[in-house]
Amino acid sequence: MAQPIFFEQPPSSTLADIAALTKAHLSDASLGNRQITGLASLDEAGPMHLTFFDNLKYADQLASTMAGACLVSARFEGRVPAHVAALRVEHPFRAFVKIARKLHSDALRPQSWFGNSGIAPSAIIDPTAHLEDGVIVDPLAVIGPNVEIGAGTVIGAGAIIAANVRIGRDCNVGARCSIQFALIGNDVLIHPGCSIGQDGYGFIFFGEGGHLKVPQTGRVLIQNGVEIGAGTTIDRGSLRDTVIGEGTKIDNQVQIGHNVTIGRHCLLAAQIGLAGSLTIGDNVALGAKVGINNHLHIGDGAQVTAMSGVKDDIPANGRWGGFFAKPTKQWFREIVAVERLARDGAADPKGKGQG
Repeated sequence: MAQPIFFEQPPSSTLADIAALTKAHLSDASLGNRQITGLASLDEAGPMHLTFFDNLKYADQLASTMAGACLVSARFEGRVPAHVAALRVEHPFRAFVKIARKLHSDALRPQSWFGNSGIAPSAIIDPTAHLEDGVIVDPLAVIGPNVEIGAGTVIGAGAIIAANVRIGRDCNVGARCSIQFALIGNDVLIHPGCSIGQDGYGFIFFGEGGHLKVPQTGRVLIQNGVEIGAGTTIDRGSLRDTVIGEGTKIDNQVQIGHNVTIGRHCLLAAQIGLAGSLTIGDNVALGAKVGINNHLHIGDGAQVTAMSGVKDDIPANGRWGGFFAKPTKQWFREIVAVERLARDGAADPKGKGQG
C-alpha cells in the first residue's frame, strides 16, 4: 500500500467528522466515533482507512475490502460489506477528494525541495530584481535583471528566470524550469523542466535556398490559477501574445505553439501538440496526444477524444474524435461500418463483391 511518508501525517478523524465535512449519511450512527487515520484504495485499505466506491468495475474489490469505512452512493450502498461503515453521499469520489484535500493539504502545492524558508546562498539574483517578502529561492536558481516576483512564490533549484519576467504571488516554479518573455499571474504552479517563452517555430520557406527566420517578438501571458505539467513547452508569440487563460490545467509534456490563445478553465492532457495561431475557448477538454493544426478555432465547452488529429474548426460544445477528427457520432458510425465490411469480407472465402 502506498505510504504518504513524504507528507505530514494527518491527525485521525472520526466517521462523524467525515460525515459532517462531506455531508454524507452514516448508515450506522453508532459508528460515529470510529477512528480513521488514512485513505486508501479498496483493495489496499485496512480497518483504519477510508475508501470510496462508484464504479461497478471494482465490485469484487468492494466485496473483499478490509476498509473501516467507504463513501458510496445510494445506488451501491447495499453492496458494502457488513464490517465496513457506509457513508452515503451523492458523489463518492468528490467527497473522497474533499477529505483528501483536508488531510493532505501539504500535497496540493509544492514547496521548497530543500526546506528553505528564504534565499539559498548559491542562488544568483541580479541586484535589480525585486522579490517581495516571503519569496523562497532554492539552490542554484538564477534570477535575472528587473525580474519581479510576488510574496509566497517558490523558485525551484536550477530554475532560470530571465530579464524582465513578472511572476505573481503564491506561485511555484519547479526545478530546472526556464522562463523568459513572460508575465505570470498569481497562484500559478509550473512543474519541473518546463520551458516558457522561447522562440516560436516561425520561418519563411525558401526551398533549396534555406529558410528565413521570422522574429518572435510577442510574450507569454499566464493568468491566475493555471497549472502547467512537467516538461511542457510554451512558445512566446510572434505578432500577438501566447495566452493561457485563468484556471486552465495543463498536463505533462504538452507543446503550445506561438500565438496560441487558450481560454479559461480548460483541461489539456499529456503529450498534446498545439500548432501556432489557434484559438481555444473556455472549458475545453482535450484528451492525451491530441494534435491540432494551426489557425483553427475550438469553441467553448468542446471535447476532443485522446489521440485525435484536428484539422477543422470545432463548434462550441462539440464532441469530436478520430483521425482526422469529426463529430463522435459520425466517427463511431464509420468505425462500425468499416468493421462490418471487414467482418463480412472475411466471411466470404471467394471474395465475392471485391474488384
